[in-house]
Amino acid sequence: MRYNSTTRTEDAVTTEVRTKRITTRDIRVRKGGEPIVVLTAYTAPIARLIDPHVDVLLVGDSLGMVIYGLETTLGVTLEMMIAHGQAVERASQHACVIVDMPFASYQESKEQAFRNTARVMAETGCAGVKLEGGEEMAETISFLTRRGIPVMAHIGLKPQTVHALGGFRSQGREEEEAVQIRADARAIAEAGAFSVVVEGTVEPVARALTQDIAIPTIGIGASPACDGQVLVTEDVLGLFTEFTPKFVKRYANLAEVVGQAAASYAAEVRSRAFPGPEHCFGAKKP
Repeated sequence: MRYNSTTRTEDAVTTEVRTKRITTRDIRVRKGGEPIVVLTAYTAPIARLIDPHVDVLLVGDSLGMVIYGLETTLGVTLEMMIAHGQAVERASQHACVIVDMPFASYQESKEQAFRNTARVMAETGCAGVKLEGGEEMAETISFLTRRGIPVMAHIGLKPQTVHALGGFRSQGREEEEAVQIRADARAIAEAGAFSVVVEGTVEPVARALTQDIAIPTIGIGASPACDGQVLVTEDVLGLFTEFTPKFVKRYANLAEVVGQAAASYAAEVRSRAFPGPEHCFGAKKP
């Protein structure tokens, strides 16, 4: 949806076209409809480029690994998430911006969760937050949503509890796991989450829970039957080259492009081909 906003200056009248942002309610009512497109964004340049093409920009705590070179997401701080959330919010105007809550910022108590989620929303201007957990977080999710904090939940493979899970491995292969994941999905839906990320979950389980619950499921390494899909943008663009998860499809290989550009620049600097007169102020042209 768009509307025209007319602004006046001393000598001209200009008309700006602004875009109404997608809201968490818009996402929730997409259950069973057009698939929801989600990509991560951590910086203003990336957010600006992909914003017109997606429904949700997720400022994921995966920035710890992608941007900061950490081995896991556990070292990500609330301050880091707020800084990157502010950048993404400023640079976008269309997509619904959701900010991940980092490890240990919400698990201690529902009161701690409210203080920190409220701070994230107030300081970034984002539309909602994402936090990991199923049945054990249902009470907290209910506490937050009843106080005006929209929550995107996250079940299945939960990176913040990777050590307890025994490493990064797909979830739901054993019957006990499958039963728990489906119970988690029902619990967070009943608690008021507007959507849920289902990560690293075997396809039949992800498909079944998508049919079970009334809120949209956003798959990542899950099922095409999910109501939407999310990937890490740097994986999609081929910028993150440390490893490639099974569920990732690369749509570009920008790492090669960046490397070639850097090599060309270095060669021209060393040969003094760059900068030329056209790149200098006050230089005499030959």
